Amino acid sequence: MPNTSGIRFEGIWKKFRRGEVHNSLRDLVPAMVRRTFAGRAQPSAVPQQLGASEFWALRDVSFTVEPGQCVGVIGQNGAGKSTLLKVLTRILRPNRGTYHVDGRIGALLEIAAGFHPDLNGRENIYLQGAIMGMDQRHIQSKFDEIVAFSEIESFIETPVKRYSSGMNARLGFSIAAHLDPDVLIIDEVLAVGDYTFQRKAFGRIRDLARSGMPVVVVSHQLDRIAELCTAALLLTAGAVTAQGSPASVIGAYLRGSTGEGAPSDASSPLRIDSAEFVGSGDVLSGGVVHISIRGDAVGTISRHIEPVGILVRSAQSGEIVYATGSSLYKLEFAIGAFVLDVQLQMNVQPGIYLLEIGVFDRADERALALGPTLNVRVLESTTYLGVVNLNAQMRFDREPAHRA
Repeated sequence: MPNTSGIRFEGIWKKFRRGEVHNSLRDLVPAMVRRTFAGRAQPSAVPQQLGASEFWALRDVSFTVEPGQCVGVIGQNGAGKSTLLKVLTRILRPNRGTYHVDGRIGALLEIAAGFHPDLNGRENIYLQGAIMGMDQRHIQSKFDEIVAFSEIESFIETPVKRYSSGMNARLGFSIAAHLDPDVLIIDEVLAVGDYTFQRKAFGRIRDLARSGMPVVVVSHQLDRIAELCTAALLLTAGAVTAQGSPASVIGAYLRGSTGEGAPSDASSPLRIDSAEFVGSGDVLSGGVVHISIRGDAVGTISRHIEPVGILVRSAQSGEIVYATGSSLYKLEFAIGAFVLDVQLQMNVQPGIYLLEIGVFDRADERALALGPTLNVRVLESTTYLGVVNLNAQMRFDREPAHRA
């Protein structure tokens, strides 16, 4: 039965002491048993100040995951992503704030986490099911489906200590996603799997979200977050610094990672109110995406201002693969509302691309104002290989050159 209450985080704080060892794998199984009970956490009172060796790993984190929503969590190493997931799965208790999660949690947080190394795959499936509060009959009814999805049938009687990291990830995900969880939580561990299994796993995650299950995914693979998730949040030094669509949050993360920063001038001569696709944001490589941009010109536009600039970034690498602007087309903006029609021929390799639309100061190389960030998915092409499409043409010469 689909979860109807989702996930609620309200003002969560979590602190650690520098040098403190927290959450080794040997601590994980009893913690997973504890998390099976009670969906609501009520932390005890805590001092308002940190000790000399303490630090906040999470700082006033608030967010929601609605039923049927898949939320991606991104951020640099050390930003607090793993700590957030361990609070969410009840492995850690926060020092302040409240959170609420109903029902069984299917979680894949660390490779082989919760597996007993001396038990084989079959035995670990039953172990994980028992930890999730399932009886043997229910686990047995799901057993064949779990094994088939993991594609490790030949090794199911082998102790998991002999499994590769990829095999552990396959089995762990299959268990988490098939033992009827009410909430699914996936950490970066799927990155160790091969491409084919990743695609298969993402399809399963999408199916579970469509069925009404709340899903949380942490990954450094930004293109996967853009493709898979319906919303995202950015953690920076333990605090949420951006929430919204995957494209907008990934854009904020990439700008911060490259030192570009957020728009810094409230006196921008233009305001971009909306940007949306006319038609689909999915296109074959070499195809055209059509965008309608609406805004207002509210002041004088200096020569060094790019009124409407468009940056196209690869969500995989974060690199800007193309940039253009309205000044290149000699467009002049009169005071008042405007609608700008843009068409881009996506002569790039398949993948996820972010279209960042804004007002830019060319002299200072900074953004004055940013509009929405759009997410373009470029699909496979059979006509070329490489990074860009140079529209090569080939033909036979009708009159071959004379050979001496």
